[in-house]
Amino acid sequence: MSKHFNVKKAAILGAGVMGAQIAAHFANAGIPVVLFDLASEGKDKNAIINKAIKMLGKAKPAPLGYKGVTKLIEPANYDTDLEKLKDVDLVIEAVVERMDIKKSLYDKIEDYIKPEAIFATNTSGLSINSLAEVFPEALKNKFCGVHFFNPPRYMHLVEVIPTTKTDESVIDDLTEFLTTTLGKGVVKAKDTPNFIANRIGVFSILCTIHHGMKFNIPLETLDALTGTRIGRASSATLRTADVVGLDTLNHTVNTMLNGLPDDPWNKHYQLPEWLTGLIEAGALGAKTRVGIYKKEGKDIKILDIKKKQYRLQNVEIDEEVVAILKNRNAAERMAQLRASKSDQAQFLWSMYRDLFHYSAYHLADIADNAREVDFAIRWGFGWKQGPFEIWQDAGWQQVAKWINEDMKNGDTMIQKAMPNWVTEIDAAHKPEGSYSAKTNSYQARPDLPVFKRQLFPELTIGEKANYGTTVFEDDDIRLWHMNDDILITSFKTKKHIITTNVLAGIQKAVDIAEESYKGMVIWQTSDPFTLGANLAPALQAVAEGRVEEVEELVNTFQQTSQKLRFSQVPTIIAPRGMTLGGGCEFSMNATSVVAVFESYIGLVEAGVGLLPAGGGLKEIARRTSEDFETGDLYPQIEHFFKLVAMAQVAGSGLEAKNWKLLKPCTDIVFNTHEVLHVAKEKIKWLHAKGYRAPAEDQKIRVVGNPGIANMKMILANMMAGRMMSPHDYEIAVRIATVIAGGDIDSNSLVTEQYLLDLERKLFIELIQMPKTLARIEHTLKTGKPLRN
Repeated sequence: MSKHFNVKKAAILGAGVMGAQIAAHFANAGIPVVLFDLASEGKDKNAIINKAIKMLGKAKPAPLGYKGVTKLIEPANYDTDLEKLKDVDLVIEAVVERMDIKKSLYDKIEDYIKPEAIFATNTSGLSINSLAEVFPEALKNKFCGVHFFNPPRYMHLVEVIPTTKTDESVIDDLTEFLTTTLGKGVVKAKDTPNFIANRIGVFSILCTIHHGMKFNIPLETLDALTGTRIGRASSATLRTADVVGLDTLNHTVNTMLNGLPDDPWNKHYQLPEWLTGLIEAGALGAKTRVGIYKKEGKDIKILDIKKKQYRLQNVEIDEEVVAILKNRNAAERMAQLRASKSDQAQFLWSMYRDLFHYSAYHLADIADNAREVDFAIRWGFGWKQGPFEIWQDAGWQQVAKWINEDMKNGDTMIQKAMPNWVTEIDAAHKPEGSYSAKTNSYQARPDLPVFKRQLFPELTIGEKANYGTTVFEDDDIRLWHMNDDILITSFKTKKHIITTNVLAGIQKAVDIAEESYKGMVIWQTSDPFTLGANLAPALQAVAEGRVEEVEELVNTFQQTSQKLRFSQVPTIIAPRGMTLGGGCEFSMNATSVVAVFESYIGLVEAGVGLLPAGGGLKEIARRTSEDFETGDLYPQIEHFFKLVAMAQVAGSGLEAKNWKLLKPCTDIVFNTHEVLHVAKEKIKWLHAKGYRAPAEDQKIRVVGNPGIANMKMILANMMAGRMMSPHDYEIAVRIATVIAGGDIDSNSLVTEQYLLDLERKLFIELIQMPKTLARIEHTLKTGKPLRN
C-alpha cells in the first residue's frame, strides 16, 4: 500500500446518470471532481455536463447529501479540457458499456494521466484485462475495474477488479479510499463476466423465474414469496428487475451468455419469451413506467402472462408456506420446504437448491472466498444473508446431501457434480475466516489499516461481535466499555425508542463517566439511532388525567439533555440512520457529534401534534444568541422555525450540519462502521486538550414579540394558501413562541431554564388537545402521520 496516496482531486469520464452520480458522491465527501463528457455545439461547450449537474438536484433518491456540494463539480469536455486530467489523482471512466467506445476514449486521454494516478473503469461486466490492452505498458499497473452499484450514493457495494498487471498497492489504495472516504463496502472480484454480485444475483433472478414458471407461480405471488419473507429486499425479484430496467437485465444476461460459453448453466442464460416481449415493446420497467408492473391510477397492476395484459394483483400464499416461513429455525424451515407437497414450497426449495449449486460450482472462479460472495449479494442486492450463509444456517452437510439427491433424480437445473470441497467442509464461514475454494483453506479478513477503524464490522454467520465489558445494564439500556477509559451507552429498546429507563440510564452514564472515564459516547449497535421518545405512556397518562406525570417526564427529558450539555467530561453522540425527535435534541445538547453521512436528522414532533421539548428549541434560541452577539437574530430564528414547524428531516448528516441542527464542530463519517472509532478518538482529543464544560447561567438574547409577530405572518400566508390546518397553526405558533423567547421585548435576556420551562408549558398545552391526541394515537397504531 502506498503511504502517500491521497485523492486531492478526481475526474469522472462520462456525465451519464452513473458518472454524474458518482461525481456527486465524490462531492458529498468534499473531493473536488472534474466531470467530463463530449463537447456540445454552440457557445457552451459544456452544455451536456452542466445539464447533468443541474439534474443532480432533481434526481430521486437524492444523489446529493447537500445541494451546495455541486460547487465542487467542475464541468469539462474532451475537446478543450484534457489538460485538467494532469492534476487529478484518481480517474474513473463511466462511459457507455461498449468495449470499442471505452478503448477509443483511453487512446484519447492516456497521455494526460499522471504516472502516479489510479485509473479505473466503472463497468458492470466487461473484461478488465481486455480493456487494459489499449494502455501503454507504463499505465497498465495503475489500471483496474471498479463497479459502483446504482444509485452509487446509497448502494454500499463497490467491486474492485484487478487485471493480471495491476499493482497490489493500487488495489489496497483504492480499497482504503473507497472504504473510508466514500463509505463503501469493498469486495475484491476476479475478472470474469459480471464479476461477483451480478453473476450470482442475476443467476438468482433467472433461477427464480425458471422455477416460478415450472411450478406455475403467479408473478405477484413469486415476488411475495421472494422478498422480505425470506430476508431479501422488499423489491423481491420481479420488482427488482423493473427497477434495474429490463433492458439492463437483458444486457447483463447476454454478457453471461456470450462470455461464458463453457458454463454448464449457459443454456439458462436467457430471459423467458414473455420478458423479451416486454423489452421489444419498450416496456422496460420503472424508467418507462411500465414493465412487469404497471401503475394505473392508484393501482399497481401486474402482467398476466397468458392474457398478455395487466390485471390487479392477487397474492395467494399457501397457509402451510406462511407457517413454514415464520419458523425461525433455518434448518427446520429448509427441511419443511423440501418435504412439503405445496408447489409454492417446492418452488422455494428448488430456487435455493440451484442457487447453492451454482454458487458452490463457481466460487473458485469468481471470488477469493465465500465472504466476498455473501457480502457482494448482501450489499448489492439487499439480502440479509448471502447464499453461503443461508446454506450454512440451514445445515451445510444436510443441504449438500439433498442437492446431490435431487441431482440424481434429475430435478436440478443441470446435472453437474458439485466440487469435492462441498462435502469435505461443514461450514463456509468460521471464526477464523471464510472458505476459499482456490486454496482449500479459510481466509481471514484483509488486514489493511483501514479495517482496524471498523471496531464492529459487518459480520458473517460464522463470526460474533464482542461488545466489551458491561458497567450497567437493564432492559432498556447498556453502559459498557472496550477495556479502555471511554464509556459507551447503547439503547436496547425497539427502534431505540427513548423511554424513562433510557433517560435514567443516560443520566447514570454521565455520572459514571465524570467519575471514572475520559468521556462518554452514545452509539447504537444497529440502525436506527432512535425514532424519538416513547409517547405511549404519555398518551395513556393524559387519557387518565395524570397530566402532572407527563410534565415530570418532560422535565426529566430536559434535564437529561442538560446533563449531556454540562457534563464535566465530553459527551459525543454518534448517530446513523434515523435520528429523530429526542435523538436530534440529544445531538444538539451534547458536547459534539460524530455523525454517519447517511443520518437522517430532524425535530419532527410537529408531525404528531407536539413541539420539541427535550431542550431542542432552547438550543435553537441559545445558539442563535451565541452566533450573533449583536445584530438581527431573526433571520436565523426564522430558518429554524420553518424546519421545526414543517417537521423537516435532513437528508444526510452533512445537510443537518449545514442546516445548523448539528453544531459546526460536528464530524461527518462516511463509513457507518467507522463512526464509533472516530467518536472515541474525538473523546481522546478533547480530553488531551483539557476539556472544560460550558459555563452555566449564561444569558440568552431572544427576538421576543416582534419575532413571534413575523412568524405568525408566515403562518397566516400558509393558512390562506391552505398549506396547513388550523391545528398545524396552533402547533407552529407555540414553536415560534418558544424559540422567540415568549411574550417579552425584543433583545431581552433570558436563562436556559426559562426557555426549558416555556418549552414544557406549551408542550403540555398541546398534548391535552384532542387533535394532538388523535395524531399520537394514529402514529402509534400505523407508524404514519395524521393530518387533522
